[in-house]
Amino acid sequence: MIRKEGYWGKGSDPKMMHIVENVIEELKTRGLNVEIVNITQLSEYRKEGHPSIYRKQWEPLTQTQISNPNGYADCIHWCLPGVPDVWNQFLYAYIFNQ
Repeated sequence: MIRKEGYWGKGSDPKMMHIVENVIEELKTRGLNVEIVNITQLSEYRKEGHPSIYRKQWEPLTQTQISNPNGYADCIHWCLPGVPDVWNQFLYAYIFNQ
């Protein structure tokens, strides 16, 4: 379910997410209200919501991956409208309703 509380995603770094949470809590103690929307889970549901051969890889690409860009294409950045466009719609709706 998209509203699963605390979902961080398959490739997310939990340590980084804890740092973000701690910084936001610290800002609240200083009187600054910061709101975030974790779009990780929402993005993972989209078929084109994946990066691939044009992003940093933890291991070198295989020849099969390089020769099959359709299977390994960087859809997050090249399929339009795409995932970042949905993020922008969320931001626009939030700002518009404030």
